[in-house]
Amino acid sequence: MAGSEPAGFREYIAARRKGLLATAYVLTGSQHGAEDLVQATLVKVWPRWNRVAAAGDPDAYVRKALLNTFLSWRRRDGGREVLSQDVGAVAAPRAGTGGLDADPGAGNALTGVLDRMVVRDLVRALPRRQRAVVVLRYFADLSEAQIAETLDCSVGTVKSQHAKALATLRRRTPAEDR
Repeated sequence: MAGSEPAGFREYIAARRKGLLATAYVLTGSQHGAEDLVQATLVKVWPRWNRVAAAGDPDAYVRKALLNTFLSWRRRDGGREVLSQDVGAVAAPRAGTGGLDADPGAGNALTGVLDRMVVRDLVRALPRRQRAVVVLRYFADLSEAQIAETLDCSVGTVKSQHAKALATLRRRTPAEDR
């Protein structure tokens, strides 16, 4: 039947949806963008599902489809991304300044949230291919060889994109007050 749902597709999505959304969120930087990315990816995977499932590693195929969809969006929108705020403007108040973090031993949750916001904005500012390498390396915990296979490029390209991304992140990281 041409219009019927492929066997196991619904179960796969139910089991992997949170992980797919988490990866997509790190790539896109927004919940809506993540949902759109996952939906667009699943629309592409659905007609091929029986063959993908039969091949034995649907996670690798779906991950690659997710990355390819994300990278193709760059071509569609021209790669123009506008950050909602200046990355350097987000900084946690320092102890002794009367801010919310006046007690450094208190383990204020706000500091952790602000740190994550800074990292998120720094990663979002990377070019999409570098962002994909960083997300796959540190969020998905893939090896350089696995990233190269996912992105359909050489290990050397992964290494150079990774090095460029880290150099950019180091350069843009707000300096710690001393």
